[in-house]
Amino acid sequence: MLKYEDLQRVGAELGIHKLGVAAVDGIASERLDEWLNRGYHGKMSYMNRNQEKRLNPGELLPGAHSVISIFVNYHQDQILPELDGVISKYARSVDYHVVLKDFLHELANQLHADQVKNLSRKQRAKVYRVFVDSAPVMEKHWATAAGLGWQGKHSNIITREFGSWGFLGEIVTVEKFDQYSVEVPDLCGSCTACIDSCPTQAITEPYVVDGSKCISYVTIELDPEHPIPIDLQENMGDWIFGCDVCQDVCPWNRFAKASDVKAFIPVDDLRSGGVPDFSGIDGDTFQDMFGSTPLDRPGLRGLKRNQAVKHQLKK
Repeated sequence: MLKYEDLQRVGAELGIHKLGVAAVDGIASERLDEWLNRGYHGKMSYMNRNQEKRLNPGELLPGAHSVISIFVNYHQDQILPELDGVISKYARSVDYHVVLKDFLHELANQLHADQVKNLSRKQRAKVYRVFVDSAPVMEKHWATAAGLGWQGKHSNIITREFGSWGFLGEIVTVEKFDQYSVEVPDLCGSCTACIDSCPTQAITEPYVVDGSKCISYVTIELDPEHPIPIDLQENMGDWIFGCDVCQDVCPWNRFAKASDVKAFIPVDDLRSGGVPDFSGIDGDTFQDMFGSTPLDRPGLRGLKRNQAVKHQLKK
């Protein structure tokens, strides 16, 4: 059995800003089913796959008893006006997947030191598994169950201490804990700032986002071969990667603090050079400049398409 006190101690020593743990249980499928049936996933066909794994961590790790969730703050105090409203804040530094996986593996290794001593990596995978957007895990459900914060009306996790500028990651383990986290209440109250400010009205009702209308979806997830729908183009503003509007207007982000994780400082090519004209960049140059950042997700072709929309609207 693992100790909750050890979890908090080791997490703090590693520099993880918030973490907690929830006991594994099945997640009711109704909300996910309704969201999918409405077509809110757009062309993200992977959302339709592996539903059993998505709703039950025991399908990802047989014998799973606990899900540890972490929240790592990425907020930066430095104002970069050339990037604001163009490239989402989370995408300006090195890829967060790598950073969070390092945190999670070290946390898991220390917590399970006695259980995995002398075990190979493959054998360890039967004791715990680490996830950062790498499997069908309902990370926001587990973050709230682990008491990290609450899911805001924009669907992001909000914390009292850091607002919503944070990355999430999980460890699913077969071990039980001597104590589990307590969920925190929803503190959005009557506020509708995120709903009122969404440029494309993608937040169809509190806590429900039509992904197919979200600027983040069309600039990142929509295949570069697909044109961005005209009605969304007209409301995209200058965004070419993601969108921060719903978080920018959230009152809880007044409590945001600068992250002490140096990896989340924007890369030099963005911090000093601003947004490049991607139409004049070749593939090798793009990889050298941005291959280690989230901008590689839509790739050069996607960013060229997105930037072309921006230029077209300004004609």
